[in-house]
Amino acid sequence: MAADIKDWNVEDPQFWETTGKRIAYRNLAISVPALLCGFAVWMMWGIITVQMYNLGFPFSKDELFTLTAISGLAGATMRIPSSFFIRLAGGRNTIFLTTFMLLAPALGTGIALQHPEWPLWVFQIMALWSGVGGGNFASSMSNISTFFPKRLQGTALGINAGLGNFGVTTMQILIPLVMTVGIFGAIGGAGMDLVKDSGWIFGKIPAGTHTYIQNAGFAWVISLIPLAALCWFGMNNLLSAAPDIGGALTAYAKITWLYTLSFAPAIIGLYLYLPAPTGLGVLNMWIALPLIMTGTLMLMKLAALGTMKDAIAKQFAIFSNKHTWAMTALYVVTFGSFIGFSMALPLSITVIFGDKHILDPLTNTWQHLKNPAAPSALTYAWIGPFLGALVRPAGGWISDKVGGAKVTQIISVVMVAASAYAGYVLFQAYRSATPEQYFVEFLAVFMVLFAATGIGNGSTFRSIGVIFNREQAGPVLGWTSAVAAYGSFIAPEVIKGQVKSGTPEMAMYGFAIFYALCLIVNWWFYLRKNSAIKNP
Repeated sequence: MAADIKDWNVEDPQFWETTGKRIAYRNLAISVPALLCGFAVWMMWGIITVQMYNLGFPFSKDELFTLTAISGLAGATMRIPSSFFIRLAGGRNTIFLTTFMLLAPALGTGIALQHPEWPLWVFQIMALWSGVGGGNFASSMSNISTFFPKRLQGTALGINAGLGNFGVTTMQILIPLVMTVGIFGAIGGAGMDLVKDSGWIFGKIPAGTHTYIQNAGFAWVISLIPLAALCWFGMNNLLSAAPDIGGALTAYAKITWLYTLSFAPAIIGLYLYLPAPTGLGVLNMWIALPLIMTGTLMLMKLAALGTMKDAIAKQFAIFSNKHTWAMTALYVVTFGSFIGFSMALPLSITVIFGDKHILDPLTNTWQHLKNPAAPSALTYAWIGPFLGALVRPAGGWISDKVGGAKVTQIISVVMVAASAYAGYVLFQAYRSATPEQYFVEFLAVFMVLFAATGIGNGSTFRSIGVIFNREQAGPVLGWTSAVAAYGSFIAPEVIKGQVKSGTPEMAMYGFAIFYALCLIVNWWFYLRKNSAIKNP
């Protein structure tokens, strides 16, 4: 089959069975590992920062939290232009180039981590660059949605996102493993000795153990090169979804230009938000984020070249549809929570359970001392993302059978209750000299949250595929995933701020309130008696 396909009508059962199914599932099979590596490179800072802390890198906990926040924000911002790539450049062109681009942050991070004496801004640049992996999700989902009929949207998108999201779990398991061995020999550089206890899925790794933290970046190069080749030789551009892509070089120029544009508002917004010495610290997060999103959209519209202007203008039509905004909020509940908790959980476990919290009766202030019985974040943090990704295809399949809005409503109720209970557990743990006694409850309630986000991701995918026509469904998927991805920035920052205030439970109570509001949105638009679209 030629790389470019002109005629594509998968709503025709005969075409689907004789031609479409084979091509669609082949593209899906290649899309999944490419997306998995994108997630891994984007989210790796959640694990890297824990190990930087354990190795005694000369940065404070707050500064390490900024690395996870920067990579999260960059990935979310890069999803905004990425949501337009498929129509502008074609699926094969987009997935190949954006997968190949991941080599730069993987190699750069590996080099930087060999030099703990380098300034913080070097690591922040690498975290920013890793955002390319986060941006890939929007184009990947937009691409797969064009290959499948509406009746299979929930299942196909659930498989792509669910198995792709295993990149988070794969990263959280693989990175601690590869850091224990000098797998690249002299080429990979020398190791360092742990200053604090670390861990992996089989338990603790004691202080003094020789560790190769640079492998956290280098390990992904092994898979990215053959994956990029597989994208090039095995995927297709659907000309019905991307009629004006031009040649391959033209398509690559469009992608590179729009990605470059997205870096500008992300960097400016971070500079205005982050405190000194990194930035000015003059903007509140809830002001900075809308400015970054609006700035990215406006810059794309103004700086688009040639035929890109018309294509982008057509896709901007999604913003006049009220359902775009309703589904954006619901997707924040599901994917935003999944990605936010995935990013924040490792360092949160380290900070909250890694210390004993003792109230000094003389000063009436809390003292935080090293807890020798602390659980290792690297041993447990992978379980939640694994569970969330595992159940996501099931969420899409169930929603195809019973309706997306019904499933979204049920998981929203669960998330309200689980978030409130998580806040109660954190309240107890952060005021205890033995916080580890609350860890099992903490882990269990977060497993419930991750499972609910995974099922809810499948239900929202299905709803978008039904609510919007084929021309708008792809850009809406991309846009909603872009906004939701800011959860990877918001969750670490909110939790960090509340930990500094001594009230980490307030972060979870705040999330519970947000979930309750979105529960009402889902009922109003899609479940009440006179809703515009009943039970999508």
